[in-house]
Amino acid sequence: LLSQFDPDNTGYISTEKFRSLLQRHGSELDPHKLEVLLALADSNSEGRICYQDFVNLMSNKRSNSFRQAMLQGNRRLCSKALLEETGLSLPQRLIRHVAYETLPREIDRKWYYDSYTCCPPPWFMITVTLVAFFLYNGVVLDRFVLQVSHPLYLKNALLYHPQLRAQAWRYLTYIFMHAGIEHLGLNVVLQLLVGVPLEMVHGAARISFVYVAGVVAGSLAVSVADMRAPVVGSSGGVYALVSAHLANIVMNWSGMKCQFKLLRMAVALVCMSFEFGRAVWLRFHPSAYPPCPHPSFMAHLGGVMVGITLGVIILRNYEQRLQDQTLWWIFLSIYVIFVLFAIFWNIFAYSLLDLKLPPPP
Repeated sequence: LLSQFDPDNTGYISTEKFRSLLQRHGSELDPHKLEVLLALADSNSEGRICYQDFVNLMSNKRSNSFRQAMLQGNRRLCSKALLEETGLSLPQRLIRHVAYETLPREIDRKWYYDSYTCCPPPWFMITVTLVAFFLYNGVVLDRFVLQVSHPLYLKNALLYHPQLRAQAWRYLTYIFMHAGIEHLGLNVVLQLLVGVPLEMVHGAARISFVYVAGVVAGSLAVSVADMRAPVVGSSGGVYALVSAHLANIVMNWSGMKCQFKLLRMAVALVCMSFEFGRAVWLRFHPSAYPPCPHPSFMAHLGGVMVGITLGVIILRNYEQRLQDQTLWWIFLSIYVIFVLFAIFWNIFAYSLLDLKLPPPP
């Protein structure tokens, strides 16, 4: 239909013709999509609309050219905010709540609310939580929490131990072990309350990347900065997600319309600080298995660094191609360099430093 308004096949039509097309066929469109199209026409300063942007919108695809066009001008919206809509069902209210919790722009909230189908569901965070915290600890070990004072604390194939660092899976599987019920509880709460909504908005691929990157950075940070200590817990991945989310809220403070955002940030920071403080205290507390010390707290810091670099870029660029973002490539390169450095450090530094490590479990 747009080809009738573009006889020269340039890929563009004038905003005047575009508006007349919307007026003629607007009743056939979803109200939210119609509103986005009108905002696109209002914000365009070149007097023309790209045909591909229209196709992307109607097919629920986002592109950088579309996003840049939407960001031009004042991007005036034509109807009431999503938060003011009434008569919504419980699932619709939940989706709206998630949109306001995670997205700073009204245009993105409406896009997400209109296109979200809960297919696939946020399976990654739920699966990791169930497997890490209940399946292994509860079924295999017959204990829901593996206390650091329990005889099986060091005698399992999952936690990271400096003497067993050649077993590469331990750099990931240490998230399945936890040092006490409070360690387990705080990670579960933060992981579900923050991770599930983020996955609902940004998808399993992006959130799993941030989470796994935080987990790997956490164990590698311990192997570099706290070379004699073991590591347990999923704090590296959890802190990557939470720190990315909090940083995104701070950077877009005026646009975030979630209720009690200051209180929610304070609660999250208190929980993180309490858990981190506990980890620092436990690290320097006399060990139940000398000479092997208690688990290191450096994994928390590795996760935070991933969150405020890679995580912020991923959460800030909702449904855009990260491959086109210069800052994304810079932070990704830094992360890869750190990983390669840590790998070589693990291969050579321990022997060159002649470090006395605790005996293997």
